[in-house]
Amino acid sequence: MEVVVPGLPFRGRRARSAAVPDEETRAHVAGAASAAAAEVEPAPAAVPDLTAAAFFDVDNTMMVGASIFWFARGLAARKYLTARDMTRFVWQQAKFRIAGNESADDMHTIRESALAFVAGRPVAEIVQAGEEIYDELMADRIWAGTRVLAQQHLDAGQRVWLVTATPVELASIIAHRLGLTGALGTVAEVVDGHYTGRLVGELMHGEAKAEAVRALAEREGLDLSRCTAYSDSSNDLPMLTLTGRAIAVNPDTELRAVARSRGWEVKDFRTGRKAAKTVVPTVAAAALSGGLVGGALALRRRKVS
Repeated sequence: MEVVVPGLPFRGRRARSAAVPDEETRAHVAGAASAAAAEVEPAPAAVPDLTAAAFFDVDNTMMVGASIFWFARGLAARKYLTARDMTRFVWQQAKFRIAGNESADDMHTIRESALAFVAGRPVAEIVQAGEEIYDELMADRIWAGTRVLAQQHLDAGQRVWLVTATPVELASIIAHRLGLTGALGTVAEVVDGHYTGRLVGELMHGEAKAEAVRALAEREGLDLSRCTAYSDSSNDLPMLTLTGRAIAVNPDTELRAVARSRGWEVKDFRTGRKAAKTVVPTVAAAALSGGLVGGALALRRRKVS
């Protein structure tokens, strides 16, 4: 291999002669020549581990607060939602999350009203808004500690999915921006590229998350006993108990107690002031992520006959 090293100025206060560079200069030239001659191979990629994977909840696990809250806030700024819409959604969902006594009639009412404003809207339009809203309101709210946990799985050659009640297209945007494999989220019916205003199946919440993970594992050939699930909420116990390893991240009181009793790892990235900030979007809107607005804004394309 022919190595061409550009001429380098002599170093030091005095050069012995133009033909005899000093020791420091010779060392510098030798180092440059060695680096130029080195044959560099690409950094080795992780050996794929095709039967193990990780599943991460989003709200308060991967992101500070409720992702659907930030999404709805961004849509409101774009005049897709009115202040009255936001107030109604927050109240209805908070009633369910805090009191836990929402009736079937209440749920039906919330579903119908939430889906109404997306009916007839183009999918591409809302997806584009989602990309912009992620940059504006979500990117800076990713928990650095949880991001590191996800990267550890990727570095081990494992695939990593988000599993959330958040609209599947919004969840996919988050996953893509974080370099993850993909996302499982709530799906809304779409015909000819436009929303019909109807939900496909049910919200990706509770047992539905476990069902989604089971279906994905079967499709992808995953061994669930080798997989890991992460969440902050006791609502995700069906998913957490499905995998061979469960880790509570920023856990609520009930999940912390369950984790302690079962010997699960606990990772808490909240500290005083930061934890207090998390409460604002959570009380007012975490319900949105575990409730119907997630279904209303779900953006997955689905053809129906």
